[in-house]
Amino acid sequence: MSDEETQEQQQPDEQELRRRVEEQLRTIRVQDLLLESVVSLINLTARRIAKEDERDLEQARVGIEAVRAVVDLLDDEQAKQVRAALSEVQMLYARQAPGAPGEPQGGAEAPPGRAEAPPQEGTRGGRSRLWTPPGTSPPR
Repeated sequence: MSDEETQEQQQPDEQELRRRVEEQLRTIRVQDLLLESVVSLINLTARRIAKEDERDLEQARVGIEAVRAVVDLLDDEQAKQVRAALSEVQMLYARQAPGAPGEPQGGAEAPPGRAEAPPQEGTRGGRSRLWTPPGTSPPR
């Protein structure tokens, strides 16, 4: 038997592929698919904020709002983890958005010693973790 014949026998035909897809559709829960989508949204949103060459704060805002809109539909433990990740992304957004606390106004450079380092994943800064919309002052 040649390698081609062996590969053809090992590759599922179209009917077998359809059967497998149908089986997956029978067992998957909507929350499972929703969680996968939310994780992808969070990752893409963080990328649109953190990577200078891909920065698009309007897209990031849409991503944040989309996750906020569906997080309550997840299972409790999943929702808790998503909220924690969303909080980190919102902090990234708040630091990059025009008028964010600690950011220079009008394109001017920040005074020496006042610039903040970009947040690191999983770190906790001394500032409040409460997200506030750009242009508003943080709670004191």
